[in-house]
Amino acid sequence: MEGYMENAQGHFVPVDQVKPVDLVRHELVMEKVDKAKAMQEELAALKGEIMNDVEAFVSLSAEQYGVKIGGQKGNVSLVSYDGQYQIKRQISEHLDFDERLQAAKSLIDECLKDWTEGSPGELRAVVNDAFQVDKEGKINVGRILGLRRLQIMDERWKRAMEAISDSIRVTGTKAYFRIYERNANGKMAAIPLDIAAL
Repeated sequence: MEGYMENAQGHFVPVDQVKPVDLVRHELVMEKVDKAKAMQEELAALKGEIMNDVEAFVSLSAEQYGVKIGGQKGNVSLVSYDGQYQIKRQISEHLDFDERLQAAKSLIDECLKDWTEGSPGELRAVVNDAFQVDKEGKINVGRILGLRRLQIMDERWKRAMEAISDSIRVTGTKAYFRIYERNANGKMAAIPLDIAAL
């Protein structure tokens, strides 16, 4: 509404009743927010450009060997000729588990019941912790997959680990790009694009 400003409670206040310092603060915040949003759009456009150009280059490079690559496949590092700069594309898979995870948990519980009879419950606590859900009700994929690294020869445990492997589902992938520059110490350091890292 002309001549009014909306406050944080949703009320419209006549501009002449707003303190000058509040007006100046509002103008400062809005100016910087507008610039930040414009920069965000530029960064999104840059990310899209890098993604497309890296994908095109990987395909072009593969064609030299008579290979066609469909879609983004795996991690890639591209290094400038002088070795001063590097672009890394990393593909991250989002994993989840299906109902077979419950079968694995039942088999593991059988093992734990036998193994921990008459002994402290630390092992049970460690395994049960792996199956705990977070605030969003999701199981920690890393903890569950960490159980597979344990070299336990019990056949029930082996079947449980097989059930865990079979229950893994890829629910999505995401590409990340990082750009590096060789610093004065000769090490590659990321060029920060996060405003908090500058």
